[in-house]
Amino acid sequence: MIESVFVRWFGSNPVVHGLVGGLVIAGLNLFGASLIFVWRDPSKRALDGALGFAAGVMLAASFTSLIIPGIETYAGGNPIPVLLGVVLGALFLDRSDGLVPHAHFLLTGRRRDDAADPSESLPVDDRLAPVVLFVLAITLHNMPEGLAVGVGFGSGDIAGAIPLMLAIGIQNIPEGLAVSIAAINAGLDRRAYAVFTGIRSGLVEIPLAVLGAYAVQTISALLPYAMGFAAGAMLFVISDEIVPETHTGGHERIATLGTIAGVVVMLYLDISLG
Repeated sequence: MIESVFVRWFGSNPVVHGLVGGLVIAGLNLFGASLIFVWRDPSKRALDGALGFAAGVMLAASFTSLIIPGIETYAGGNPIPVLLGVVLGALFLDRSDGLVPHAHFLLTGRRRDDAADPSESLPVDDRLAPVVLFVLAITLHNMPEGLAVGVGFGSGDIAGAIPLMLAIGIQNIPEGLAVSIAAINAGLDRRAYAVFTGIRSGLVEIPLAVLGAYAVQTISALLPYAMGFAAGAMLFVISDEIVPETHTGGHERIATLGTIAGVVVMLYLDISLG
């Protein structure tokens, strides 16, 4: 029923579906970023729990909506294309850290030994460096999500793409709030600028969703590789960014419970809608 309603509203063009998916997840990112106006000072405990939930959603979605259908449906049971995509997606995010510092550095100010050095990786005016680095880091963080939604709709499997879109949109809400907080920590001391940065971080998801849908529609052989790439990039963000950040403030238990809740929600969406 949901699939037929979606087609009735938006037609049958998978690229248009990718655009719709990108708009939905970017809109929910904006909603999350705007929560800074009503939830002005969220506790670290609450934020860790919310980010743990986001990680759980992304973790389950990586397997149920990308890796497993990529292997079983679009690679004819051959795991190699999807697994190669997973490796390439993770490597892309890993090498990107050579340009900008890990996103958690911008959230907390604590720089890991393996993170890029802001003073060396991007030589810009000292007054602008924190803002530019912040924008680049959050852009890299959001890229896999937009790509995943676009690839999902580009596959033509609307029944599977809709729960993926909803799940990534839901996890974008706490992530968008974290973006606003990070914008303040990065030197954007006015809340209007923080929300503007939240809008910008979500906007990258729209063209990538369209690009992902168009690419796999144009070159269908790319689909299992693209699904693996999106999954690998999301898994990298979960393990390298979100989990370490949520386990540094003494709130490991609430972050873990949030992760489990995110997995449960995504699995329910996948089964009930897909």
